Amino acid sequence: MDLVLIRHPAVAVDAGVCYGASDVALAGDATQQAAWLAGRLAALGAREPQRIETSPLTRCASVAAALAGVHGQVPRAEARLAEMDFGAWEMQRWDAIERAQIDAWAANFEHAREHGGESVAQFDARVNGWFGTLDAHEKSTVWAVTHAGVMRTVTARALGVPLAHCVRWPLEMGAIVCLHYDALGAQWLLARWNA
Repeated sequence: MDLVLIRHPAVAVDAGVCYGASDVALAGDATQQAAWLAGRLAALGAREPQRIETSPLTRCASVAAALAGVHGQVPRAEARLAEMDFGAWEMQRWDAIERAQIDAWAANFEHAREHGGESVAQFDARVNGWFGTLDAHEKSTVWAVTHAGVMRTVTARALGVPLAHCVRWPLEMGAIVCLHYDALGAQWLLARWNA
């Protein structure tokens, strides 16, 4: 199996604002952004998708719909591909959030819920619930239009590395991550990161 994770392009939100589970719009036109991503995917040699899945949030679903149309498909919305829910911090400026809350969250990376939303452990379990439904031995290609947090979580699980490590890896807007399951070695391989 080839799993191609596609981060949504830039959003119409000011820099420095927390917008995890909030349904915010893209900064540009979804059809144009999808054409840009399609060109990049083709240049990377990404295989034709047998199915396209997407976060239900508009910034992903609108791009997935345009990409799927090019491939004669209808994307499947999957709630487990949504970004982490930051609770009361949603749509707040990071520098306006009480520093003690952020410090407490950072001190207990996996389980803190200072914001009242999802803990990292809850988010990880949700996302990996989706990842666990994939049949790695299936000879197919799945594209998933999603978010940075989801991409890092899936990659950490696939490679067997701590999520705290993947959080440090840069991942730009519109980034592409390609994972390939090597049936002979019975392991997932990272083919591309932040492409």
